[in-house]
Amino acid sequence: MANPVLTIVVPCYNEEEVLPETVQRLSKMINSLVHDKLISDKSTVLFVDDGSRDKTWELIEQFHHAYPAMTGLKLAKNAGHQNALLAGLMTAKETADCVISIDADLQDDIEAIREFILKFHEGCDVVYGVRKSRTTDTWFKRATAQGFYKLMTSMGVRIHDNHADYRLMSKRALDELERFKEVNLFLRGIVPLIGFPSAVVYYDRHERFAGESKYPLKKMLSFAFDGITSFSVTPIRFVTLTGFVLFALSILAAIYAIVGKLWGTTVSGWTSLILSVWFIGGIQLLALGLIGEYIGKIYREVKHRPLFIIEKKLVTEDTPERV
Repeated sequence: MANPVLTIVVPCYNEEEVLPETVQRLSKMINSLVHDKLISDKSTVLFVDDGSRDKTWELIEQFHHAYPAMTGLKLAKNAGHQNALLAGLMTAKETADCVISIDADLQDDIEAIREFILKFHEGCDVVYGVRKSRTTDTWFKRATAQGFYKLMTSMGVRIHDNHADYRLMSKRALDELERFKEVNLFLRGIVPLIGFPSAVVYYDRHERFAGESKYPLKKMLSFAFDGITSFSVTPIRFVTLTGFVLFALSILAAIYAIVGKLWGTTVSGWTSLILSVWFIGGIQLLALGLIGEYIGKIYREVKHRPLFIIEKKLVTEDTPERV
């Protein structure tokens, strides 16, 4: 087999501070892999500008004009990390034999890319980058992340612990990924469904090189909730089970009230009445909100709107010049 063409897809949102360093490190890694004859000299890096408000796109254009191996996509508006990543993957698969996705912030260890490629040469269609530990995280972030992975696993979702979106996928794996037409994207859960031969590469996660995190607590919680509701109906079933439990308790309460009435020992209890009303009302609102969330997802799915719109594309021809 000839040396495979690799494309590294890098979603970017307001990454002007870190982008020059990212270009330098990724270019160095590609040059090393080309020198060792692990990948083709036609391999490239594809930056996807997800509607950035800073000079991210201007920098991508500058790097492309100086070094055509640095290519780019500019989305018409901010589509979200998962959609931007998908845009890059679907574009890259047209010319690449394998694609690696990595965030621009340099927290994921770039040195692991070599291990990804070696696993690909061994016949793996998907290679997952998995963190060795979370010692650099705060206690809260570590606890919530571990709780999320355990919760997803308990609901029957095939997901790798401590794996984000740092992975390698072969062209045929990406062709199968394209067949998944869902709008509510959660790639960490979708990719394992493909089922092709896979492997895991463990790495240490670093501190962000520059700039601010694009995933504050609010976005992290929203992303986790989307992942849960996109892959499992367990929350709905839990609401149903809660309804049955409350129904059984209400029957017991009714029997108790009737017996008390017959024996003449009823005592008016304002506190217990108010507490029960608030409890039942809260459960009902929670159930309605959860059902509404699922209906909202169905509403988005049936519209079949495009997940992203590409405004500009910077591509390279033939063998690209390298940094």
